[in-house]
Parts: sequence; structure tokens; C-alpha cells
Amino acid sequence: MKQQAARRPGSAGWALAITSVAGFMAALDNLVVTTALPSIRKDLGGALSDLEWTVNAYTLTFAVLLMFGAALGDRFGRRRLFVTGLTIFTGASAAAAMAPGINELIAARAVQGVGAAIMMPLTLTLLSAAVPAERRGAAIGIWGAATGLAVASGPLIGGSLTQHMSWQWIFWLNVPLGLALIPLARFRLAESTAPGARLDGRGTALISLGLFGIVFALVNASDHGWTSGRVLSGLIGGAILVAAFVRHGIVAERPMLPMRLFRGRAFAGINVASMLMFTGMFGSIFLLSQFLQNVVGYSPTEAGLRMLPWTGMPMIVAPIAGYLSDRIGGRPVVAAGLALQALGLGWFALILSPTVSYTAQLPALIISGTGMALFIAPAANLVLSSVRDSEQGIASGANNALREIGGALGIAVLGSIFSANGGYGSPARFVSGLTPALWVGAGILGVAVVAALLLPARRGAAASLAEGSAEGTVAPLRAEGSAEGSAGPLRAEGSAGTSSPARPPVEPVRQVNASRG
Repeated sequence: MKQQAARRPGSAGWALAITSVAGFMAALDNLVVTTALPSIRKDLGGALSDLEWTVNAYTLTFAVLLMFGAALGDRFGRRRLFVTGLTIFTGASAAAAMAPGINELIAARAVQGVGAAIMMPLTLTLLSAAVPAERRGAAIGIWGAATGLAVASGPLIGGSLTQHMSWQWIFWLNVPLGLALIPLARFRLAESTAPGARLDGRGTALISLGLFGIVFALVNASDHGWTSGRVLSGLIGGAILVAAFVRHGIVAERPMLPMRLFRGRAFAGINVASMLMFTGMFGSIFLLSQFLQNVVGYSPTEAGLRMLPWTGMPMIVAPIAGYLSDRIGGRPVVAAGLALQALGLGWFALILSPTVSYTAQLPALIISGTGMALFIAPAANLVLSSVRDSEQGIASGANNALREIGGALGIAVLGSIFSANGGYGSPARFVSGLTPALWVGAGILGVAVVAALLLPARRGAAASLAEGSAEGTVAPLRAEGSAEGSAGPLRAEGSAGTSSPARPPVEPVRQVNASRG
């Protein structure tokens, strides 16, 4: 039977549109609810901790199940599981909009996170399979523009919908988009699997429970303190389980995330940089959006509009960043993006005061937005290009999980610094806490720049990957177009020594005709 079917004309365009919208939806729900919390409390009641869980329930399930969602796609079909995750996400969004009470809303948000965890890591693998290698960077740049815009503009969209319609519309927004995407994904995306892939139940349990413990501790640290029993037990227990997962990835015959991938400098470096970037960025956006409302006095919509020089940059710069990464390699683009992010936060820390003008903030907003846009698309491309085609799903899942952990860590750490040096009592106290928090965020991004500069240079990447492959890490990457014009599998060049003797080489991704079920 023919293992790879001809790609339908225009399938790359359809894949880009479908995965970009789906990625936007999943990323948007990270922060879209934050500006709607006062209205939710007025309608549904609940204590402050209940409102916190309307945010955290999504973050927790999204983070801890990302890798499992990617593994399900590799095993049962990436298109099939993408549609399944999209269906769960859409249904849970409708349930959240119709929730009669706060507990029902929290439960719906948790189910939303399950759907997003299945859907999100598969967007990149489906897009990568549909786009030829020579155009992949630009395509991922557009995808990065959509997801980056969603992360940064969540408070604006949530505040605008809440202020001009009702808080329910932040969830109803997902329903027509999801209903439109489900049939399009079913008939316009090609199916693919990782031949011979199987679920790693033990590894899934270890990493899911371990990440749950860590994220649970991080999101409770600001309320209960870093030395409280629930925070310490979550951190220690989660760290033990994650360490057990790492050992499992080393000794198991076919683990869900082979630790040999991290022996490759490219894969390890870009994942460290990604986690640090989201640590500095998420924590800073979390505090700066409150500064614009609590200190300057803007409404949620007004604050979101004034963040547009930051949030709008991905739409302009990310496609250019993808093109540049194709031309000169991802390392310099990623490093430049991280450096600009650090510069932007440092600028904010220097000029902040209770009476600072918006004109003084504008350069920092533009610099930070440009830096974020330069990072997102090339970083995603670097993650995918550092592993075999058949391992791209789990690599994407691991990278997204680390980003979510970084975001939760950033909010917890920068929030603790803010609380230790200032607070909400007055504009002056708020600025006193925000300034050192932003300096720490800039420092974290500075460390990320160092991690990015340690990535292999473009010309040396193939040699680095070849060396890693000989040690059982990843195969060197060479994109080959098939007779049908698709981006072919990333093959190991050389002889039999390209994979570990204890592990048979992985076959290329099997694709079937998009019209099949």
C-alpha cells in the first residue's frame, strides 16, 4: 500500500490557516479571563480563591497534559486527535459560557485545558508536515504571529468583550471558531502517525503528576507563601516525580520523551531559552497590565489598547522573523529577540513612576513586542528541526509544557518579589514592588540570551546533530522533497551508525490520504 499520498493543491495554505486559528484559541485562553474576573464574581459569587482557580484550572490541565496529548497524536493519528482536542475545547467553552455557578465554571475551564493540551502541540506537527521545508520557517512565522498575539492580547480581548457585551462572550467566542475548524480539519488536513508509536503509561503518569505538583505549588505560592506545607509538598513531590520521569526516559526502552534528545545541544538549548523567555515575559505582562489599571487608572479596554504596541508587534514582525530564520538561521534571530525583550523590561524599570506618561512607556512597549515576535516563530522552528519527523509531536509537547511551566514560574517569582518590595496599598507602593520585579525579569531574559547563543550555528548544526545521533540522540536533519512535492522525512545521512544499537531506527512519518477517516 502506498505510504505517502500526494498532497492536495493548497493543502499548505489550509494547514496554516487551521493551525494558526486553533493555536490562537488555545493561547488566548491563558489570559483572556483575567480582566473578566470582577464581573464573574458579581454574577456567580465565590471567594478570591475560587476566582483564582478560574485561571489556574486551565493552566494546570493544559501544562500537565501537553506531552500526553502529543503522544496520543503520534499513536492514534495527529489529525484525528487534533479534531478530538478541538471538539473538547469547543464544547468546554460553551459549558463555561453557560456555567450556572463558580464551581461549574472552574470544572469547564479544566476541561478546556484538556482539549487545548491535546490540540496545541499537534498544530505545529500538522503544519510542519504540510509545508515544504524551504518555506517552513515563514509558515511557522505566521503561526507564531497568531499565537503570540493571542498570549499578549488576552487581557484586551477579555476586557473589551466583558465591558461591551458580557463575560460569557470570552468563552462564546471560541464556539463558532471551533465549529468552523472541525470539518475543515477533518477534510483539509492530511493524517499522519509515528509508525510503531505506543503510549508510555508509566512515563505519562510520572510527568503529569510531577508537573501538576510543581504548577500547583507555583500558582499557590503568592497566597500561601513559599514555605507553606502545600507549596513545599507540591514542589518537593513534583520534583521527585519529574526526576523519576527523567530516569525513566534514560533507562526505558521506548519512553514518551527520550532523554537522549537533550544530549543534542540544539534541542536542550532552545528548550532552556524558551522556558526562561516565558518566565520573564509572563511575569512582567501579569504585573504591567495591573500597573496600567491600578496605578494609571485605565479601564480594562483602555489598558489593553495602550498595550497594542507590544501586543501588535507579532502580527508585523513574526512573519519577517520566520523568513530571516530561513535565510540566516534561527540562532541569531532568537538571541536578538531575547535581548530586545530584556532591554524593553530594563527600560520599563528605569522610567516607571506613579506619574509616568504613556509617551515615555511607548519605546519600551515597542522594543518588548519586537523581541517577543522575533523569538516565537524561529524558536518553534528550531525545536522541530532539532528532532526527527516522527519525534516532532513529542518535542513540540515538551517545549509547550516547559513554556507553560515558565509562565507559571514567572508569575509566582515576580509576584513574590513585587509583594516583598511593595504592594497594592498605593501607587507609590505598587511601583516600589514592580520595579525590582521587572529588573529580575530582565535578568532572566539575559540568561536566556546566553542559552540562545550556545545553540549550534547554522553551518555547524548538521555536524552537531550527526555527533548526537551517533550517541543515540537525534538524526541529522536533511529535508528532502518527495515526488509529490511535500516536505520529506528528515533523514539521517550516513550509514548504520546513526541510531543507538539498543533502539531500532525510527521510520519516517506515515501519511495517508486526507480523505480517509
